[in-house]
Amino acid sequence: MLTMKSELWIEEKFKDIMGVRFKTEETCFAGQSAFQSVDIVKTRGYGKMLLNDGLVMISERDEFVYHDMITHVPLFVHPFPENVLVIGGGDGGTVREVLRHTDVKRCTMVEIDRMVVDSCKEFIPLCSKDLENPKVKLIIDDGVKFAKDTKEKFDVILVDSTDPIGPAQPLFGDEFYEDIYNCLKSDGIVVSQGESPWYQEEMQRKLMKIKSRLFDVVTIYNFSNLTYPGGLWSFTFASKGLHPIKDFVKERVAKSCLTFKYYNEAIHEAAFALPQFQKENIREFLKGI
Repeated sequence: MLTMKSELWIEEKFKDIMGVRFKTEETCFAGQSAFQSVDIVKTRGYGKMLLNDGLVMISERDEFVYHDMITHVPLFVHPFPENVLVIGGGDGGTVREVLRHTDVKRCTMVEIDRMVVDSCKEFIPLCSKDLENPKVKLIIDDGVKFAKDTKEKFDVILVDSTDPIGPAQPLFGDEFYEDIYNCLKSDGIVVSQGESPWYQEEMQRKLMKIKSRLFDVVTIYNFSNLTYPGGLWSFTFASKGLHPIKDFVKERVAKSCLTFKYYNEAIHEAAFALPQFQKENIREFLKGI
């Protein structure tokens, strides 16, 4: 839920138990698509900020954290990530990071809401600048339908979804991940937005349970940022065999000559060291670790 205060503050209210406020200098875009409300505001201290249905998706100040961690962790584990699928990710930041890997020959992005893509192209080019790259195939469609219907096989799939409400809800279901499994090559990896270990314990258990039924290696890893409720957030990692630490070759990071603002070799490994309360919550679904 997004509310505007008379002093031009926006407030994200989360699960009716907390709220986070941001000082707002101007509204860049406000629209209602067939799927959700889409707002882009210029904030003090965080730059431009994208909100879907009143929930913060990205801010210019800290977007690199999320996009580094959803992308570089699996792409440095997979030995040859040539064909990558991004489901969601309408702001373009995940695609931007995928394309920095020279092994990637093709990146397909399937986003259900054209309004998110178009508004980010206009107002947040920091994230969306590479959506016109010739390696990118942008499809405005339902990612659930795409995963079910496509005959293409991918090395890495990144499920860059919003919270499990509205159009993103099916992205947290059994049938979707059965289709994702079938879309992956024999050494494929899927990484998904994994919610908060503080506020979404049951959803983390649900995602891990679904993936542990399908995949040989299943775990979860964390990152921290400035704008998501609680600060600590997670991605789920699942593969048909590749291990996120044992198959991670540190030297590849140095040899890539890429520079990062959050990700590095030590962060990659440390992200899989879970706090005890979170480990206990999902322990029964850890697999191959």
